[in-house]
Amino acid sequence: MFQRVLSVETSGCGFVDITRDVDKLVSESGFASGLCTLFVQHSSASLTIQENADPAVLRDLERFMKSIVPRDRGWEHDDEGPDDMPAHVRSVLTSTSETIPILDGALALGTWQAIYLWEHRDRMHQRQIVVHLTGE
Repeated sequence: MFQRVLSVETSGCGFVDITRDVDKLVSESGFASGLCTLFVQHSSASLTIQENADPAVLRDLERFMKSIVPRDRGWEHDDEGPDDMPAHVRSVLTSTSETIPILDGALALGTWQAIYLWEHRDRMHQRQIVVHLTGE
């Protein structure tokens, strides 16, 4: 077993590619095969595995999410500002964890896949992601 916490700085709503950071930890673990489990320790951000070739995919996802979870819905919870409750809803609709196989000492991602932290708040945040690796 191998565990680390990644600290990821975001610049507001959008995606941060964390694939290289996770790859480094898989290499550091020395595991040839196993599982990589990622968990974001926040309720207003999420994790996703998505296409890494065309940035239009990420822009379209962000626009889609804004259309189905608008800021001006009259949310009751707004303690941290008008983007707070929409960020929580976005997190519920997406995922706070991902599991990826380790194959031949590397993440078994497809050719066009990357791992992203998806920030749902408007301003910068420092997000913590627990990386838990099991293997041999």
